[in-house]
Amino acid sequence: MSTADGAVRPPPTRPVDMPEEYKQTPALRPSAAFFPLGYKDAAYQWWTSLSPQNVERNVLTLMPYLKEATDSLTNLNFADKSDPYGHRIWRRSMVQLSGKNRALNEVSVERVGEETEETLVMLHGYGAGLGFFYKNFEPLTRVRGLKLYALDMLGMGNSTRPPFKIHAKDKEDQVIEAESWFIDALEEWRKARKIERFTLLGHSLGGYLAVSYAIKYPGHLKKLILASPVGVPEDPYAVNAAMPDPSESTLENEFIQDQQMTTEAASTLAKHKPAHVVIKRPLPSWFVWLWDQNISPFSIVRMTGPLGPRFVSGWSSRRFNHLPPAESQALHDYSFSIFKQKGSGEYALAYILAPGAYARRPVINRIHQVGRQVIPQPDGAQALKETGIPIVFMYGENDWMDVSGGLAAQEKLNQAKRKALQEATEQERQAENGSTKVLLVSKAGHHLYLDNPDEFNDMIRKELEETKDYEKRRRS
Repeated sequence: MSTADGAVRPPPTRPVDMPEEYKQTPALRPSAAFFPLGYKDAAYQWWTSLSPQNVERNVLTLMPYLKEATDSLTNLNFADKSDPYGHRIWRRSMVQLSGKNRALNEVSVERVGEETEETLVMLHGYGAGLGFFYKNFEPLTRVRGLKLYALDMLGMGNSTRPPFKIHAKDKEDQVIEAESWFIDALEEWRKARKIERFTLLGHSLGGYLAVSYAIKYPGHLKKLILASPVGVPEDPYAVNAAMPDPSESTLENEFIQDQQMTTEAASTLAKHKPAHVVIKRPLPSWFVWLWDQNISPFSIVRMTGPLGPRFVSGWSSRRFNHLPPAESQALHDYSFSIFKQKGSGEYALAYILAPGAYARRPVINRIHQVGRQVIPQPDGAQALKETGIPIVFMYGENDWMDVSGGLAAQEKLNQAKRKALQEATEQERQAENGSTKVLLVSKAGHHLYLDNPDEFNDMIRKELEETKDYEKRRRS
């Protein structure tokens, strides 16, 4: 879905030299095999692999224009003339949280010499990391007055990996405890960074957790952007014994779908079936057993030792085959570097999602609570009530996450808004800010931010500009 909003289009991308580390790493060989990386090359990568932090940095250096922060750079008082959009720097930090071995890996991008008018926080999906947003950081920070933060969720990416333990006995309480493991860390990070209000963008599991954060910690979000969020429908498939055509599968597409085909295929909104008419492919009993035993695909990567890179190549060769070879190689290396780390946050998945990737506590049953919570006030002051926030659902046109879930959530949010206005005071009516959009990114699948970054970035910039304009009107 294109945007005709007059947003500035990116200039021709300047060539990026391949870092020396990539020249020393055997490139993925084109092959029809499911695991295209050879045994020797896999063992070589396992033996000679760089630290996860250095591999992450190699991905981030693929960004055009942005300079890595150093003392000399941050003290400059003049604009960086090599950057046509202003002087921008990025820095990586580990933000310490309370307790033992709890810290969030953070990358921030700021516009030097400008007052921060808007803050965007980005959350990745299951088992991923902030490095996958490397095609979004530069285009999004063209918005004047924006400061961007991308976080690795606790126990994922390059954040610390404390032991993941659930203490609750009740099933519902176990799900809530698993969600809180992540969103409590996000709230603690917000306080550490002294950010009062911000726009939150979450992809996949990050979108699911963003909803949980908005409900548990009200009053801090200006806007909520959910990019192909997982766990929206209550029951995304009808119970039907009939076997569908393989192309109708959903979760398995994350692992076997060829991304070159996804980014080239054209389709329309009409191809997305309503959730109640999509047929579920029965899951293999071995898959359900592995899920219930909380055995993650990353534990297999760790167990295979020197063959780990080869195992990862079965996913990365399909996931990144639409990218230039240097970028595809960098993301393969990055994926292996985070997949091989100690298991931690990944073990939350079996508590949050049932086999087949639908939620044990579906978003659709609580989305109407977002932006409608009571905000506690300090010192016993009278509590304030939220008067709605803009919520944006985004899907790829070839997304295995069904857009029908977003459309159903939109209707539920609209109902909540109508009810709130009926019961609102005059002051609350004037402050009402609830709205919902469902956007479709063309030539993109589940990883829409990476499949069609130009269109995705244009849409997000438009949302950020709208939020800035609203905040200016609100203050005046």
